[in-house]
Amino acid sequence: MPTLHNVDLSRARVLVLTGAGVSAESGIPTFRGKDGYWRNLDPMKLATPEAFERGPELVWEWYRERRQQIRSAQPNAAHEAIARLSILSREFLLVTQNVDDLHERAGVGKEKMVQIHGDIFLTRCSRCDFTHREQEDPPTLHSGAAGEHEKIPKCSKCDALMRPGVVWFGEQLDPAKIAIVESYLARGACDIVIVAGTTATFGYIVDWALRASDKNGQLIEVNPEKTSLSQFATQSLREQAAVAVPRLVDQFVAQPVKL
Repeated sequence: MPTLHNVDLSRARVLVLTGAGVSAESGIPTFRGKDGYWRNLDPMKLATPEAFERGPELVWEWYRERRQQIRSAQPNAAHEAIARLSILSREFLLVTQNVDDLHERAGVGKEKMVQIHGDIFLTRCSRCDFTHREQEDPPTLHSGAAGEHEKIPKCSKCDALMRPGVVWFGEQLDPAKIAIVESYLARGACDIVIVAGTTATFGYIVDWALRASDKNGQLIEVNPEKTSLSQFATQSLREQAAVAVPRLVDQFVAQPVKL
């Protein structure tokens, strides 16, 4: 395989973009495919504002199960290698599409990470700007029409229904999070860009990867299957992230970098 440019991590700017494939290797099902279905329901039809409006109880039940599933999961070797890279690099930013906390638990500092699709452990009001972290503030019970208590948290400020703090299909990304990514890219090109475990379906992922690696940076794709980003990659590693990413980081550390 071709040799990548030598990189001194202590002087390097690094951008890592991760998707559901990285978390899937820790046992977190992806939305796509039959393994992602929940009670024969398509998650892509549950993770919408319309689904929440129709049946907030069902949506909350699903998200509570997802939260518990994430709590039971452990960071894998890819998470740990990315955390190592975040420490060794002069400048580092992780942009993850994953709403779980596995990158954080592996050791990536919050100041070096953007969860572009939100945080599943954040609960926010569907009307006002009130938010809280689920582990710290148990939800208030909402009394349903039949007088039975349903486990739907309500806002302590405006009494509207609370919802998971994630970006649902059809919703816009948080402008503040976009600004963090754009600011990082504006400060200079990256020496290393790693895109792992994502099908690169969203245009902004491809855009950020290409812009970050524009000035002779190394664009490395880690995904078992070919994606829309593959044609632009310096290297495409057709392996699981938990296998390829630790080896990749080891090779950057060892120098000269050879694959």
